[in-house]
Amino acid sequence: MKRLIVAAGGEGDAAAMLHTALYGDEDQAVILTYAWDRLLIDPVPGPREPDNFTGLHQLTPAVWTVPANARPIPPAGSTLPRLAAELPHTFALLDPHHGAEGITRQLEELISHLSPESIDLLDVGGDILTRGDEPTLKSPLAACCQVNTPVRLLIAGPGLDDELPLDDLRALLVTRIHAFTAPDVESISSVLEWHPSEATGMLAATARGVRGTCEVRDAGLPIPLTDEGPTVHEADLDEAATRNQLARAIMATETLDKVEAHSREICGYSEIDYERNKATRPKDQPPADLVPRTVLAQLDKFEAEARRRGVTHTTFRHLTDVLGLNGTQREDLRQLLINSRPEQYRAPLWAIPPNDREPTA
Repeated sequence: MKRLIVAAGGEGDAAAMLHTALYGDEDQAVILTYAWDRLLIDPVPGPREPDNFTGLHQLTPAVWTVPANARPIPPAGSTLPRLAAELPHTFALLDPHHGAEGITRQLEELISHLSPESIDLLDVGGDILTRGDEPTLKSPLAACCQVNTPVRLLIAGPGLDDELPLDDLRALLVTRIHAFTAPDVESISSVLEWHPSEATGMLAATARGVRGTCEVRDAGLPIPLTDEGPTVHEADLDEAATRNQLARAIMATETLDKVEAHSREICGYSEIDYERNKATRPKDQPPADLVPRTVLAQLDKFEAEARRRGVTHTTFRHLTDVLGLNGTQREDLRQLLINSRPEQYRAPLWAIPPNDREPTA
């Protein structure tokens, strides 16, 4: 294993694409990534820890790998075992439950065990470069600043997470090292057919030439898909840590509770709080049945409204929310739409047609 890639936001699929683009297919990487699939896949708020799985392999005292035959223990869910089954890399579980110090320990053990030629800290979108007053975990950034080994901070798809305006991000990006192309995406093409990661989906779509505005997440955030979308830049790791209030505050934390306390103090709340609140929010009505004629009529209405907002694309994850379906219905929805209107599938996104279609009968 010549390469260690830390997926700062849990984008293990993007890390695999990065490895192919920068280092080729001959060698495998160890990808250290969260098991944090949000409520669409995992009804339990927050990231998973080793005790939430069966079948993990212990690589070092603090690091467990997730093989293809591992399984999350219900009610928890995780896409990591399937990623491990479809991609050639070793996926190791990034566990923030012992705070930034725990992740530092995981990194130090991996570095000692693997002696990797390179260590990349990958963030898709660039929110790792913000001041830290937004509610996201900064444990990987804090940990990477504390290991006594060079770590390269890489930003893929600047602006794709809608945290910092692209113009503000440009000043923080040191060197452009790559621009993903359609052939780069082929290494994870099978994963894109099922994995719900919106950030990686937009990164791959822009690499395939998709441009426009993509509506994502339950809030329907509009994300510009531009020529900057498929680019990869190096940023200064120490400068990022100096700039980021939350990363600095949590460097000595030993528990996830402490990380969350700092997040509430600096950001107003923690990202896991958002999931907790959403998970306990009373539902106005049960998820709708997936009746094709009804779903397609609802889709026509959504597309007409999205078109008026200037939206050109969306994700199946967002469509699942806006159509009142649940996570277990996402794949059925995806297959229905692709089979019914294949011309609108801009893998892995869904294109909004420029003109109104005839209402579905």
